[in-house]
Amino acid sequence: MIKKISDKDKQDWQNFLNSSDKLEDKEQKISLTPKRYIEKSIDLHGYTLEEANQKITTYIEDCFIKGVKKINIITGKGLRSQNLNDPYQSNNLSILKYSVPNFIKNNENLMSKIISIDFEAVENPSVGSFDVFLKTKK
Repeated sequence: MIKKISDKDKQDWQNFLNSSDKLEDKEQKISLTPKRYIEKSIDLHGYTLEEANQKITTYIEDCFIKGVKKINIITGKGLRSQNLNDPYQSNNLSILKYSVPNFIKNNENLMSKIISIDFEAVENPSVGSFDVFLKTKK
């Protein structure tokens, strides 16, 4: 099927070609939209303190390389921890909820990649997770 171009379409096309009006740059419009950031989560339930520290070190470094901006670290509240009954262990640092953020805070290599840690969530007894916000890789 062959369609003929109408005289009006031809005239509209000629008017467009002769016009000095600029076309809207669609790519520029797209780049003006707010950029979304990547958010990931990790669950450390069931890990020992040493395993959790190793896992979180690897995870933060990997997320930093991949451009992740926010990590939600799930530790649990520590209410069922058997460490609470051991008089030779610290009630706070033997529970992942407190030990993991403390480990991160004291690790210079990890802190060089981190903007902030949500310590309010760590201190809140009804919350079993906290967020870490990462810097942008240069």
